[in-house]
Amino acid sequence: MDIYLLYKAIILGIVEGLTEFLPVSSTGHLIIVGDALNFVGERAKTFEIFIQLGAILGVVWHYRRKVSDLVVNAAQPAERRFILNIFIAFLPAAVVGLLAHKYIKIYLFNSTSVACALIIGGVVILLIERYHRPGHIQNVEAITPLGALKVGCAQIFALFPGVSRSGATIMGGMLTGFDRKVATEFSFFLAIPTMFAATSYDLYKNIALLKAHDVVLFAVGFIMAFLTALVVVKIFLAFVARYTFRVFAYYRIVFGVLVLIYFAR
Repeated sequence: MDIYLLYKAIILGIVEGLTEFLPVSSTGHLIIVGDALNFVGERAKTFEIFIQLGAILGVVWHYRRKVSDLVVNAAQPAERRFILNIFIAFLPAAVVGLLAHKYIKIYLFNSTSVACALIIGGVVILLIERYHRPGHIQNVEAITPLGALKVGCAQIFALFPGVSRSGATIMGGMLTGFDRKVATEFSFFLAIPTMFAATSYDLYKNIALLKAHDVVLFAVGFIMAFLTALVVVKIFLAFVARYTFRVFAYYRIVFGVLVLIYFAR
């Protein structure tokens, strides 16, 4: 195995874990870092899809007790209501994504679209932070089916590469009346079925590109994404309990401009 290739896998795994659950778009970061490392093409795309599984498992591990309780006590009213809310929030983007998947891949997965989405998304976050009212829903158990549906509809915007799934769902939650931390936690829980479904579908579509000699490469990226996401989730939850998302908005705008400059060279 090429040591330099393993180095690329480590870097990309860390980037995936760092950005997947922050409102900054992992897609935009993987595009520019992958290009800078000269790790591009169909093999690279499949690798990026695969390492998302590592990031998802980071969230599952962080919430392992809650996930375990949901599985064991699924017949109980509170757990059943929470599972129903996740399912309701999952459906809108799942349906639209399934219908539009091919067109999104063809027309929107490019540096210009991603950069524009980063910039516009940053401006939207600043506007929401400026004008939204403090959330009245203080825990995830208090979320209603209608509230879950609204967050699910917000997640549809994340189908546009560069918008950020976490950014769309967290902002959607805040607009719906969720407390900042509740919106973030619900976004993380919603990420589990959403990302498992999207990643599994993409891997199924690209299964022919998976090769036995890539096992070590994919495993390294997977592990790094898992470990990094595990740390980021803990830090991010502590951050949102005290601060706004403005810093991420400014970061998105600056990074989006840099992406435009980088690919215009």
